Amino acid sequence: MPKFFTVLKEGYGAAAFRADSLSGLTVAIVALPLSMAIAIASGVTPDRGLYTAIIGGFLVSLLGGSRFQIGGPAGAFIVLVAGTVATQGVQGLLLATFLSGLILLLAGFLRLGTYIKYIPYPVTVGFTAGIAAIIFASQLKDFFGLHLAGAEPAGFLPKIAALAAALPTASAPALCVAVLSIAIIVGIRRFRPGWPNLLIAVVTASVVAALLHLPVETIGTRFGGIPRSLPLPQWPDFSDARLLVALPTALSFALLGSIESLLSAVVADSMSGRRHRSNCELVAQGVANMGSALFGGFCVTGTIARTATNVRSGAHGPVAGMLHALFLLAFMLLAAPLAAYIPLAALAGLLITVAWNMAEKHAIASLLRASLGDAVVLLATFGLTLLRDLAEGIVVGFALAALLFVHRMSQAIDVQAGLPAGQDDEADAPRDAQHGGYAGGTADRDIIVHRISGAFFFGAAATVAAALDRIAVQPRAQVIDFSAVPVIDSTAAVTIEGFVRKARRQRVEVYLTGAGVAVRRELLAQGLREPIVRYRDSVATALAEARASRVD
Repeated sequence: MPKFFTVLKEGYGAAAFRADSLSGLTVAIVALPLSMAIAIASGVTPDRGLYTAIIGGFLVSLLGGSRFQIGGPAGAFIVLVAGTVATQGVQGLLLATFLSGLILLLAGFLRLGTYIKYIPYPVTVGFTAGIAAIIFASQLKDFFGLHLAGAEPAGFLPKIAALAAALPTASAPALCVAVLSIAIIVGIRRFRPGWPNLLIAVVTASVVAALLHLPVETIGTRFGGIPRSLPLPQWPDFSDARLLVALPTALSFALLGSIESLLSAVVADSMSGRRHRSNCELVAQGVANMGSALFGGFCVTGTIARTATNVRSGAHGPVAGMLHALFLLAFMLLAAPLAAYIPLAALAGLLITVAWNMAEKHAIASLLRASLGDAVVLLATFGLTLLRDLAEGIVVGFALAALLFVHRMSQAIDVQAGLPAGQDDEADAPRDAQHGGYAGGTADRDIIVHRISGAFFFGAAATVAAALDRIAVQPRAQVIDFSAVPVIDSTAAVTIEGFVRKARRQRVEVYLTGAGVAVRRELLAQGLREPIVRYRDSVATALAEARASRVD
């Protein structure tokens, strides 16, 4: 059930509405310049950023599984959206956004939100840093007021080369406006953190540029301003040719959107002490993306900075997010002409500060120091995101992290093999160095006990197989204790099956003890049934039976 209806069931009064109204207004003030800046950086007109924040933000709060989530355009999507616009046009972007909504909707109904949390931390830090670097580079043209000879290259290295070549065309007024914006943002954040620094910076830069008649490019000179109303909903172009081209992009949008939105929900949980519903959140994100595309907007996701602002502003529940969307709509209806005076250099300065804050510098330094494996995953994800493609960076980073996990887990399993020590079969007695057994008492030299500890899966199968074959003596019975094995997979079960068949050819009885229900089920699936092996509850029971059969 969406959190909005949960809040209504709890009882919603005037005090809660006042808190949500104040918080919604605060978030709208933050989202207003940011939504337009993200849209411009993404290669579309600024009004589409507002459509995204209004429609998408309202639906995310209305239907979402997080009490405080704020939806809208996010800086993380700038790279993907700009690339889509460049190759498929705005119509291709709208179709990919709509399809990504369908994918997110399906993922939510299939309850796949639980699995998003398995994205490794080094991968998240790596692709976030890569996106931040690309955003930073994409704003240098407007930051310096550069004039390029041709179209701005899409690739990171060609872009840097083209911008460096165009440095002689830099505009001092544009640079001053951009630096002024950054100075105001940083100064207010340090000395008056409760003030809306982004809006104050953009308004101040706009007033200064207008009063001094600075020759800088503005939203009005490039885009002609923004409209004063929402467009009528319209279906994207669902032609077969566009669908085939847009589907891979839609998958990338859905992957990044699910990661970003659920990370934002986790941040809100940590700040508020609440718990979000991940699958409900994915459903809301899906509906929001479909709605955004119908009204001419682009990708919607949970936004960490705006969500954190919502929590800090004292929001009571989802109504704050819905009101934030309505406040943005009111601005569009009443004050849209003023947006024409906003300098693009000021928005570039705003996004450069966003990119700087996106790159988790302390996390990067910690991961580089933590271990070689984490450093490799981080750098691979960062490098591929920066130089190749975001989806490729995430997939390769995840694959490397998975291999690293398998390697670490394979080293965590332990196999102790030895001779039982008299009647004290279950004791953790000292190992006998000569025979590899357990010292104490009169040991049975023709019975070997193997104790396996840890997750027994394909990564550890070779280690366990080598340990089982390491016994030099030829016993009459072997006992394999699974009481400390929480999980086993088919590869591990096949390893045990091979060991058992080899033992049977040598006329050695094999007892499997302590196997839980799930472990026994997997062993049985690989053919390990009576009388090929004997299942017993404990090592003591197996030893007693083995000794009795030896006497017989």
